[in-house]
Amino acid sequence: MRTRWRILACLFAARMSMAYQFAAVGAVAPLFETGFGVGTTELGLLIGLYFLPGVLIAMPGGALGARIGAKRAVVAGLGLMLAGGVIMAASAGWTPQLVGRVIAGVGGVLLNVMMTKMVADWFAERELSTAMALFVNSWPAGIAVALLTVPIIAETGGLSASLWVVAAFTGLGLALVAAIYTDPAGAAAPSSAQSMPRGSALVAIVLAGTAWGLFNAALGMVFGFGPANLVERGYPLTEASALVSIVLWAIIAAGIFGGILADATGRPFTILTVGNVVMFGSILMFPTTGSPLLMLIAIGFATGLPSGIYMAFAARSLAPKTRALGMGLFFTLYYVIFAGAPWLGGALIDRFGGTGVTFTFGAILVVLAFLASLSHQMMLREPGKPKP
Repeated sequence: MRTRWRILACLFAARMSMAYQFAAVGAVAPLFETGFGVGTTELGLLIGLYFLPGVLIAMPGGALGARIGAKRAVVAGLGLMLAGGVIMAASAGWTPQLVGRVIAGVGGVLLNVMMTKMVADWFAERELSTAMALFVNSWPAGIAVALLTVPIIAETGGLSASLWVVAAFTGLGLALVAAIYTDPAGAAAPSSAQSMPRGSALVAIVLAGTAWGLFNAALGMVFGFGPANLVERGYPLTEASALVSIVLWAIIAAGIFGGILADATGRPFTILTVGNVVMFGSILMFPTTGSPLLMLIAIGFATGLPSGIYMAFAARSLAPKTRALGMGLFFTLYYVIFAGAPWLGGALIDRFGGTGVTFTFGAILVVLAFLASLSHQMMLREPGKPKP
């Protein structure tokens, strides 16, 4: 019992270093602009490059993990993250920043795919929703810590110093996984014979990946366009960004609560439904509400509540021998949807004017995510299929 929770803590810390690395650029965006003489378009490219490799690398990453083992794949991923971070910290040119960001992003893909499999391997028999909720919350926790600490480090030691701290955090994650992680008894051994899910299992993981991508894309509308919407309504930029960051803390609190509640009640889909309904309403109301803080707390709570449940549904759709490649497919769908949605949101602003339209788009994404989840559940509840 103690071993698997210690393993989860190790994986949480390592994945938190990934979120910390991702958020570090945005946290000190003005310093990148002045230090490298770039504009917002170039900065947006630098931020987005972290996710771009996922579209192409998630499936091969799953295959690599199946062949060499999850731990080796994650250590390799953390090594790439560390290498990319060092390139960025040690370089004074803009091109090395882009190269380092891509290298770090490739490593981050390996982490996302294989660490989710690791959690499923350790917790598949019990408390999976709780474990996934804790694991998923490593992402908002890492972003929140980065937003709090990276600007302070950069103000006192400069941009390069903050990037060296980011690299050091990644190195700590690498050391933890290398020293602590072991596979549980019964986990599928590394083998080239690992297979893709087929038939109903393939449909299930496609639906699960689509639902997770749409759900996160809806949240992306809030992070991507929430500050701009508040500025349009007269808020100072610093206050607007601070208000939107509150969503992170609400996600963390609600995510842990939602996972525990799902395992305790045995009604995960009911909890997911409640979260989706509240998220739909609060995102739709945000651009016109006179209480944006209340709406942001509601969005965070509604997003966090089913986050671990979404991931648990995906893990339960896969047998151990298909888990590595299946999670690769799951994250490929996630990356494709999550990378494309902000671009479409921006195009909608150009077409209709004002940021409010992106929140209507976000609410539609929540509905589509729920429909994909509902289809997933209905299929798994057919006779002879496991019930998540």
